Amino acid sequence: MQQQHNRYEKARILGARALQVSYGAPVLVETDQSQPILIAAEEYDAGVLPFTVNRGKDR
Repeated sequence: MQQQHNRYEKARILGARALQVSYGAPVLVETDQSQPILIAAEEYDAGVLPFTVNRGKDR
């Protein structure tokens, strides 16, 4: 089950993943895209990103 993220969480996840891709991290999906942010968006939509968001009172 994929966790539902609000727009701020999604932006943070996509930005972090795009940075990883731009530094040479392996791409997790087959894509024709060349821009890291678009690759990250495809990975997010495919549900293959290993990111979790912890929401809690202890912040």
